[in-house]
Amino acid sequence: MPAGLIRWTALLLALAPGALAAGIPDDLTIVMFAKPSGERLHVLVRVPLKALNGMDLPARGGNGELDLVRAGPPLSSAARWWIADAIEIYDGGSRLEPPQVVDTRVSLPSDNSFASYEGAWAHLTGAPLPDQTQVFRDQAMLDAVFDYPIHSDRASFAIHSRLARLGVRVTTDLRFLPPDAPLRTFEFEGDPGLFRFDPSWLQTVQRFVPFGFFSLLRGTDYLLFLFCVALLIRNFRALIPWVAAFTVAYSVTLIASAYNLASDALWFPTLVETLIAISILYLAFENIAGGDIVRRRWMLAAGFGLVYGFGFAFALKPQLQFAGTHTLASVLSFNVGVELGQFAALPLLVLGLSLLLRFTVRERMETIILAALAADLGWHRFTERAERLSQFSFQWPAVDAALLANAMLWLAIFLVAAGLTCLTVWVLGWRARRPDSLASHPRETRGSSGERRLV
Repeated sequence: MPAGLIRWTALLLALAPGALAAGIPDDLTIVMFAKPSGERLHVLVRVPLKALNGMDLPARGGNGELDLVRAGPPLSSAARWWIADAIEIYDGGSRLEPPQVVDTRVSLPSDNSFASYEGAWAHLTGAPLPDQTQVFRDQAMLDAVFDYPIHSDRASFAIHSRLARLGVRVTTDLRFLPPDAPLRTFEFEGDPGLFRFDPSWLQTVQRFVPFGFFSLLRGTDYLLFLFCVALLIRNFRALIPWVAAFTVAYSVTLIASAYNLASDALWFPTLVETLIAISILYLAFENIAGGDIVRRRWMLAAGFGLVYGFGFAFALKPQLQFAGTHTLASVLSFNVGVELGQFAALPLLVLGLSLLLRFTVRERMETIILAALAADLGWHRFTERAERLSQFSFQWPAVDAALLANAMLWLAIFLVAAGLTCLTVWVLGWRARRPDSLASHPRETRGSSGERRLV
């Protein structure tokens, strides 16, 4: 029988009769430390004991107190099956062998030893709680220390924590202590996938380009916005200035936000989401009104791009902790991924809408119907976000030197964005006009017999 099947069979036998029907905890906070030392990687983990809701732990009395004397062996098995098996650690490209469970113990909810690695190590290697300590399962903590065999404490380590399966919303506070280097702190919710403690710039690019690509394709606001653009401009050549202006503008605010130049007020993300809903409404109504493609519409695209850049930054900033020291590379890679997603979605939308409306009897009526559906979705988004925005209390900031300096900085950023947008659109327009201008002016050539003629 396979070892994995034996392990899970033993786990099921350890479950209480009603364990499978037990509910999954809503909110959990997990604390982890990882420190390479010599030929061992020490991993210290603290998990709320309620996360192991399927384990039948020995109790004493009728009030649900844990029996600390008999709880040792079940907790050691739980630490291996529920925690260690959910943590994958890699040295370079090779996964480390399963760890040794050095020790486990129950801690009181008031215990704050996991505030630092030194405190957690002293707690796990010191004396356990006295046997007669009164501790309840739903309030207790399970602490464990695992040892992974490694070849060098200066290797390139990576981790994939699957502990998000223990609860509905799981927040993990992970701290890595490399030798002769500063502490690196990671805080993430759910399963962030495999990430390296100290990635190279190439590994950063490989992580953030796909992240940017799928961030755009998973964003319903962005896809609805692109749908309205494709419905309005069903011509690839006319789309080029729009896309260029939008891309340059959102790149500027995205990079500025990644370097903490955007507002950190609680209401700011809601304001940006409300403005995004307004942009969808505007484009939908312009489709309904049937406005012609006018010159300088790229200026409107640039304005929308400035807003969407903040929206992209909200998705990017929690991931910057996985970029190591390569912040700029991660931002540019994310930007490239977003652009690739835009290039994948927008042509498909334009082609699909063009084919759909080409075979309709009343193209204008079909356009209005599609735009009205987009406007309905945009209106619901706008009203919901405007209601949330109205719940914040706004106070005018004090006019001081810091405020004026920040205002001047953002004015410079907007001027740079406007300048880059104008330059990009002018270059694209000049390249588009160049063949026409050459064709409209005759030029002199010589025929095979040497006579001159104009073409």
